[in-house]
Amino acid sequence: MYIRYLEKEIANKVGSGKAIVLMGPRQVGKTTLIDKILKDKDYLLLDGDDPRTRTLLTEPNTEQIRSILGKHKYVFIDEAQRIKGIGLTMKIITDRFKDVQLFTSGSSSFDLSSQINEPLTGRKWEYRLFPISWEEYEEHHGYLYAEQQLENRLLYGLYPDVLNHPDDEVGVLRNLVNSYLYNDILSFANIQKPEILDKLVQALALQVGSEVNYSELAQIVNVDKNTVSKYIDILQKGFIIFKLGSFSRNLRNEIKMNKKIYFYDNGIRNMLIGNFNPLELRTDKGALWENFLISERIKQIEYKQSLARIYFWRTRQQQEVDFVEEHSGKIYGYEFKWNNRKRTRLPKTFIEAYNAESKVIDRNNFREFVKI
Repeated sequence: MYIRYLEKEIANKVGSGKAIVLMGPRQVGKTTLIDKILKDKDYLLLDGDDPRTRTLLTEPNTEQIRSILGKHKYVFIDEAQRIKGIGLTMKIITDRFKDVQLFTSGSSSFDLSSQINEPLTGRKWEYRLFPISWEEYEEHHGYLYAEQQLENRLLYGLYPDVLNHPDDEVGVLRNLVNSYLYNDILSFANIQKPEILDKLVQALALQVGSEVNYSELAQIVNVDKNTVSKYIDILQKGFIIFKLGSFSRNLRNEIKMNKKIYFYDNGIRNMLIGNFNPLELRTDKGALWENFLISERIKQIEYKQSLARIYFWRTRQQQEVDFVEEHSGKIYGYEFKWNNRKRTRLPKTFIEAYNAESKVIDRNNFREFVKI
């Protein structure tokens, strides 16, 4: 079993008098992590995927909650986003049952964030769990094995079930995409035409690392621009993709409003386009490398509670920086190359305009970028 970075962080919050909320995609190990933290405790598990549990926990009063909890001092509500009014139920447990430590997990931020944010203001610790990070992977397997597996991770990603079935990675990914990927999206976002969502997510998968144009995407999937914007927002809330905005401060010719879109996991992205060809045969090797590095950086920023803000940078003259990080008033620019044979440098315009530190991240030095 992989040791998750958040385990110690969450364990330290037990008994703090606040609910512990863990969100993230399905099948990344949220339930496993909380089970491990509670392994020596007599805890009550309430599964939001179970219709009977949903009925019990939909807007109960205090006495009904008392009956449900019984004498349990630890309570875990799994897949809480499926339970109507769960935020108020959690508020009652946190406020009225001071000796109960409440844990909650959710695989989408559609309803869960909106339901719990107001009722649980000041009453919760909130965390996000993603697929296994490179840091967790390397610490589990050791440097040599991880180094040997890097190309496979660019192809098949880092979902726990994928890592645990090295002989059936494509089969596991197919099941993940077909069974889980859209589960919450279709359930909670009131999407009438899932085939449009499917076309859109495939189009986004083919444009990883490129700036996305909502009007062009609308033409590809044959819907209006507002629908594309709505669906992309939904895919973000379902922890499938994330957006990177453009960095702009000083220069008049900077691109200011554009976005790039990345996937939280390379394996999911490759499953969507149906391509697991070896790296040396691929035309999208650069995009895979970029997606891997930025998604790993996101995990680090989230887990280690960094205050860094992240962007990309481009001018109308096509000068580009793949990744920009702003931290404590300092600007850092990064360029990503699988092999840095040509000794790439970042644009002088960017470095001078922002007094930026610059770095090219390649196959040989990537650990310093994905382990902060």
